[in-house]
Amino acid sequence: MVIRKWNRADLPAMIDIWNEVVEEGNAFPQEEPLNEETGTQFFESQTRTAVAEDNGTVLGLYILHPNNVGRCGHIANASYAVSSSARGRKIGEALVRDCLKLAREEGFTILQFNAVVETNRRARALYEKLGFQQLGRIPGGFRMKDGHYETICPYYIELNQKTE
Repeated sequence: MVIRKWNRADLPAMIDIWNEVVEEGNAFPQEEPLNEETGTQFFESQTRTAVAEDNGTVLGLYILHPNNVGRCGHIANASYAVSSSARGRKIGEALVRDCLKLAREEGFTILQFNAVVETNRRARALYEKLGFQQLGRIPGGFRMKDGHYETICPYYIELNQKTE
């Protein structure tokens, strides 16, 4: 498997993977699916968009961008998506590790996740394994697809730290 910068040929698979996570309704705050036009605009607007590819098949992706502007512009934010058919193969871990490296190269000093759903145990365990610190809990911070609210847990890592 390789992780590399995305290209236009990857777009259909990227949109499918992104929309799958949006449709699941338990991890991304977005509710509207991407199409070719909105997907192109969205992925091009990021500081970095990368894909995990294995034997010519895109299995996952990440986006990296500033979490805020101005005096907080040194803090990055990222999102990760892995195809449901490829989950459990440590693709998410490879994406996060690559993202940490690229965030450092882009000059970010902190990577912060604003809204990790508390029940997303796999993601939380991965982030903690890689050295992210939980900032607290925000009860009712995420509206699930079925309409009920779950607690979110913001996380951060200082990018001058080494990961395992």
